[in-house]
Amino acid sequence: MIKFTVYGEPVAQGRPRASTATGFVKMYDPAKSKHYKDYVRLTSREYAPSQPLQGALGLEVIAYRPLTSVIRKSPKKAAAAERGEILPLTSPDADNYLKGITDALKGVMWNDDNQVVDAIVKKRYSAKPRIEISIWEVSA
Repeated sequence: MIKFTVYGEPVAQGRPRASTATGFVKMYDPAKSKHYKDYVRLTSREYAPSQPLQGALGLEVIAYRPLTSVIRKSPKKAAAAERGEILPLTSPDADNYLKGITDALKGVMWNDDNQVVDAIVKKRYSAKPRIEISIWEVSA
């Protein structure tokens, strides 16, 4: 199993943008998503195997979002949020965090994100925003 943490505020995969500057439609990532994927890719290299993993893989992504101002103002609410008793029910969707991470780890941890056959994704609050990532091989 490979486990690592990407520190800083998690960024969910944004909707793709389109440009017709060259006369053809070209799709691209929003800048914020692109920069975050680059950061995740850079962080993950320290934990990457010498060759990308082969076969079926499992992935767990836990996105710890910063505490909201309402939660931060109340020590009781902040403690409850840290324990997972108050959950982030607002945008972005949990699966958008997953998509950004699977795209970022392509070519570093695995050859293609279609290798991920089991996925767990969670959104939580924390005073220390981060994303915790776990990768494991899945046997049939």
